[in-house]
Amino acid sequence: MQPSAASSPGDSVLRTPLYALHGRLGARLVPFAGYAMPLQYPAGVLAEHLHTRASAGLFDVSHMGQIAVTPRSGDIADALRALEALLPVDLLGLAPGRQRYGLFTNEAGGIRDDLMVAHLGDCLILVVNAACKAADEAHLRSCLSQVCHVARLDRALIALQGPAAVVALAAFAPEVADMRFMDVRRVVVLGAEAIVTRSGYTGEDGFEISLPADAAEPVARAFLAQDGVRPVGLGARDSLRLEAGLCLYGADIGPDTDPVEAGLAWAIQPARRAGGTRAGGFPGAERILSALASGPARRRVGLRPEGRLPVRAGAPLFAGADDDDAIGAVTSGGFGPSVGGPVAMGYCAAAHADVGTRLFAEVRGQRVPVAVATLPFVAAGFKRR
Repeated sequence: MQPSAASSPGDSVLRTPLYALHGRLGARLVPFAGYAMPLQYPAGVLAEHLHTRASAGLFDVSHMGQIAVTPRSGDIADALRALEALLPVDLLGLAPGRQRYGLFTNEAGGIRDDLMVAHLGDCLILVVNAACKAADEAHLRSCLSQVCHVARLDRALIALQGPAAVVALAAFAPEVADMRFMDVRRVVVLGAEAIVTRSGYTGEDGFEISLPADAAEPVARAFLAQDGVRPVGLGARDSLRLEAGLCLYGADIGPDTDPVEAGLAWAIQPARRAGGTRAGGFPGAERILSALASGPARRRVGLRPEGRLPVRAGAPLFAGADDDDAIGAVTSGGFGPSVGGPVAMGYCAAAHADVGTRLFAEVRGQRVPVAVATLPFVAAGFKRR
């Protein structure tokens, strides 16, 4: 994530339902994906990051796109089947009350966007990236309108993340306590009809809560009034997801990367692979199924730089300290507060992608040693049982 360094977002950007609250909390606002978003609060990125790992952080993610897909026939299987034509995911196997990570692919096998698909029984709710939401909505309307109603949801979205998140949310909606990772439910939070998923993008246990726009600030204030809940901005959200080894669209994945080289083959279930009951049938299937069978030419890897100097996105990677030809590049990098040192992710030729391999990143004209590392850098805290 590379938001502008401006201290004021200006008048041309959009505002989320929590914009006024961010101002009262002393947030440093920056333009990001067309919205005025909090980069950090007075406590600072380091404190916000560590607090989320230890307790609970409240994030405004209302800039993300929320799209409802409802079958015209009334049979949810029709919507699941139609959506499967756009992504290499087993949606017919997705049970009501569950959510699944997915990828819109293009005809070349690249990634148009990554998203979440939640099955609410009578409809599907998709959460897509802010920068892609207009294009995603148009893509869905173009491909699905004969079978499904496609509707943009103008709702707020807040994320409550960290080991104390469940206590904070259960104070207002006790039924969420028995949800597990990737469950989704309709619940009432302080009188507001909410769609709650037990998920997030920090690697910690937590929830994403979709709310009517006018309910967002009262609910956010109620969470922040609890001991252990603090506001967290985009800066710490980025360092948290990097430590968790999670891809950022537009940095680590995009139209020129396929799911296999991106390390996202786990998101392609057996039913959609060669020999599966519904193999292929999605954009770019030939390239993606071939990469699954023979292995990719390059791979996304974790990187641990030696010393304290962070290695940032864009730094080329070399197999040797004096080599002329790069074998890859860093796509995300920075300081990992929980790790206590610099961490990074990037792509390198598959022959150099084994854990422990020593590579060199070029930083300010110097070659910095980096070791290929296991992802994630910090173990996930999801509630799986």
